[in-house]
Amino acid sequence: MLPLAIVVVLSYLVGSIPTSIIVTKIARGIDIRNHGSGNAGGTNVIRVLGPKAGLLVIGLDILKGYVATMLVTKLMYGPIPFTNRTPFEDLTVVSIIAGCAAILGHVWTAFGGFRGGKGIATAGGVLLGLATIELLVAIGVFSLVFLLSRYVSLGSIMAAIALPLAMLARHNVFHADLEGYHTLIFFSIGISLLLIYTHRENIKRLLAGTEHRLTQVPILRKNSGKRRSSSE
Repeated sequence: MLPLAIVVVLSYLVGSIPTSIIVTKIARGIDIRNHGSGNAGGTNVIRVLGPKAGLLVIGLDILKGYVATMLVTKLMYGPIPFTNRTPFEDLTVVSIIAGCAAILGHVWTAFGGFRGGKGIATAGGVLLGLATIELLVAIGVFSLVFLLSRYVSLGSIMAAIALPLAMLARHNVFHADLEGYHTLIFFSIGISLLLIYTHRENIKRLLAGTEHRLTQVPILRKNSGKRRSSSE
């Protein structure tokens, strides 16, 4: 059993596992950050190596967030070292803290020179255990925006915005009795702001009309490990 500080560090390290770098190294012997958009995330893996490798990375990134939030926190022992003023049990508060640490680990990975992905999939894994319905709404928004625009970044940004809005709507419009609503809404807003921040360069390109639409044609052919130029 571990104290809170070590649980947070472990969650950060779980989030830091550079899944996209590992998968592309094994599959093609390349560093994904030197290809495509240069981002160490599942979308860029799809762009460079194709859907199978990219979806594997996205699934693993989701798993990182879920493991940190739902499993690593079970190693916690004793009371938390601060006054819990939320309506949640201490373990749930620790889960929220661990989830944030995992997302930060993914964005600024300790195993990749602090150059990681943008946090969408890992945040999804965190929210899977904490705000499942709101996550499903956000996934629906992402899917709709992506299908209409073919911009993964735009879909991700709109999904991040939809997350706290879904929580607001459930509580204030549909009058759902959400446990710890006031705590979760601030958590969801914080997560959304972080995800929008990690997409700041995409926002600039969207406004400039230079953002790259996702295609399913990999930049690197199966018989070639050479880098080809691409912009996101």
